[in-house]
Amino acid sequence: MRTLIVGASGLVGGALRAELPAATGTYLRHPAAGLLPLDITDAAAVDALVDRLRPALVLLPAAEPAVDRCETDPAESERVNVHGTGNVARAAARIGARFVYFSSDYVFDGTAGPYEVDAAPHPINVYGRHKLAAEALVRATVADHLIVRVCGVYGYQPEGKNFVMALARLGAAGEAMRVPSDQWGTPTYAPNLAAAVRELAASDHRGIVHPVGPDYLTRIDFARLAAEVLGHDDAFLVPVTTPELRQPAARPLRGGVANRSTQALLRTTRLVGAREGLGFMRRRLEAAAAP
Repeated sequence: MRTLIVGASGLVGGALRAELPAATGTYLRHPAAGLLPLDITDAAAVDALVDRLRPALVLLPAAEPAVDRCETDPAESERVNVHGTGNVARAAARIGARFVYFSSDYVFDGTAGPYEVDAAPHPINVYGRHKLAAEALVRATVADHLIVRVCGVYGYQPEGKNFVMALARLGAAGEAMRVPSDQWGTPTYAPNLAAAVRELAASDHRGIVHPVGPDYLTRIDFARLAAEVLGHDDAFLVPVTTPELRQPAARPLRGGVANRSTQALLRTTRLVGAREGLGFMRRRLEAAAAP
C-alpha cells in the first residue's frame, strides 16, 4: 500500500518509518535522509505533495506537541494542530486515502483515567482543546479514518527529546530530575505503538483506538522503573507535585487511556508493558553506544 507519513522525523514518525520502510516521509525542521520537506499549515504544498504521491494511506503524527508553548501561543497551536490537520485530512479525503490521525489523552480532564475509547472528552488546556477539535475535523472530513490516542510515548531518539532519553542522560550524569508524583498515565513504547498502528491501518476498523501500554503508573513510578531498567540509581529523581512545577498549562492528573478494546482488535501485535518496553529501549541505547 502506497503510504505517506507526515511528520516522519519525530519519535512517533520515526518509529512508523521503521515499521513501514517503503513509506514516503516528510519533515519540517529536522531534515533526514529520504524525507521530503512539508509544512502542514501550507495547504497548497500539502495538496501538491498528496496529488503527486497519490498515497492509499496517510498517517499524521506531525503536530505542535509542546503543551506549554500551545498554552502561551494558542494561535500558533490552532494554526498547526487544527488547521494543519485539516489541510492533510482534506487532501487525503479528496484522493480517497485512508487517514490515521494521532491524538492524545490530553483530550480528557484527568479526573477518571485511564479512559476508554467511548469516554466523554473534556480538555483542560489549549493543546487538549485543539487536539479534540482536530479529532472532530477528521471525523467530519474523512470517512475512512483512525484516530489514535496516545500517552507517554517513549523510545530511543538520537536528539534525546523524550522523557526517558532525558532521564537516561541525567541519570548517567547524576543530575537532579524533577518528576511529577501526582500525574498518572499509560506509558507507550514507540516501536510497539508503530507496530500496532501498522496492523490497525491495514484492517477495516474505523474510529478511535488506544494502542498504548497496559500499565497505569504515576510519572515518578515510571521514572523509577526506567532508572532501574537502564541501570541508574534513582537518587537523582526528585518527586514534586504538579503545582510545584508552575507550568503554564494545566495537566490532567488521572490521565492515560485504556488499551483493552484496542488490544482485542489486534491479532498479531501485543501491547507491551513498561518494564518490557524499557528493556527494549535499553538494548537500543546500548547498541547506539557500542563502538
